Amino acid sequence: MDNDVLGQESYNPWTIVNVVFEHLADVGLHPVLGATGHPGEPAAELLRCLGIQPDPQGDQRLVQQKQDRLAELREAMFGEP
Repeated sequence: MDNDVLGQESYNPWTIVNVVFEHLADVGLHPVLGATGHPGEPAAELLRCLGIQPDPQGDQRLVQQKQDRLAELREAMFGEP
């Protein structure tokens, strides 16, 4: 297969996390992801450990943080809530 085609392949990160967890469960382990909160960051760290750079585009926490920061800036600059 051409390297350009391989470089363009993408995977749903949750599919990869699911495959890893299924494998761990199959060997008798009981992995827990996000037991102390939102599972996004632990899942992203798992992907990074596997050499996969997660795409934060779909992370709703980042979207909300951005919206909150923009609202703060609008209020500071224009007095708009």
